[in-house]
Amino acid sequence: MIAGADVVFSGNVRPDQLALAPRLRWIHSPAAGVGNMLYPEMVASPVVMTNSRGLSAHTIAEHILALVLALFRRLPLACARQAQRQWAQDEMVAHPTDGVTPIASDAFHALPANRTIAGAEVLLIGLGGIGSAAAARFAVLGARVTGIRRQAGSPVPGVAAVHPPSALHDLLPQADVLVLTAPQTADTHHLIGAPELALMKPAAVVVNVSRGALIDEEALADALEQGTIGAAALDVFRDEPLRPDHRMWTVPNLLITPHSAGFRSDHWQAVIDVFADNLRRFEHGQPLRNVVDKRAGY
Repeated sequence: MIAGADVVFSGNVRPDQLALAPRLRWIHSPAAGVGNMLYPEMVASPVVMTNSRGLSAHTIAEHILALVLALFRRLPLACARQAQRQWAQDEMVAHPTDGVTPIASDAFHALPANRTIAGAEVLLIGLGGIGSAAAARFAVLGARVTGIRRQAGSPVPGVAAVHPPSALHDLLPQADVLVLTAPQTADTHHLIGAPELALMKPAAVVVNVSRGALIDEEALADALEQGTIGAAALDVFRDEPLRPDHRMWTVPNLLITPHSAGFRSDHWQAVIDVFADNLRRFEHGQPLRNVVDKRAGY
């Protein structure tokens, strides 16, 4: 069907499909991230690409907050013990050095001790709509928020300091929480790998709600197994869906959500509304909303 299309509304147009679409002028993605479609042929083509950025910023920010609170308050451990019908108060409130014997040796029995977001150092990589919304929420709860972004800009509410990407290694040792909300580009591929994880605190938490390729998954799994960092929460993976035999399912202190951070009850209607508005603009020769810079990657 793509051969006769002027417009495609899709989050995935492959190179072989693009080659079959001589009339194609515009692609609208229902997602914010379009890195999977920015292969050389697409970037070089005259096809305009737009996305749905901004629609899920507050939804994803709440998901980020939920993940961090869950790990800070050891909720995965509580859920595991509930399933086992075990009253785990001692285990839940104990510090790892207290010598309390875990009820069971499972994925979350070694989560770092209960903590609060108040007083925590939060490092956000990416200060677009999602990062900015997350920063505001962490700041309200008393965290000190630091941000990294590629381009200079106006101050971001809730962010105490904004740094360029070159400061990453200097900032990682101070972070209690590292959150990735940057787009997938050549510069962000495996942005967090073994060298970066080695710089972090032993109790630090890593959260990725952007794209799986921003983290070296094998290095993260090794760091969690070796206790280099305290815990992680991933909503995205390099290959999705995560196959049943994937290593990540059994890595300790890793909270997994199935690429669901951006969804809310009216998600698809909101996405369709953006596309419909752009379609009207397209038909009347007006500027489109949310045009992607294909060379920059977002």
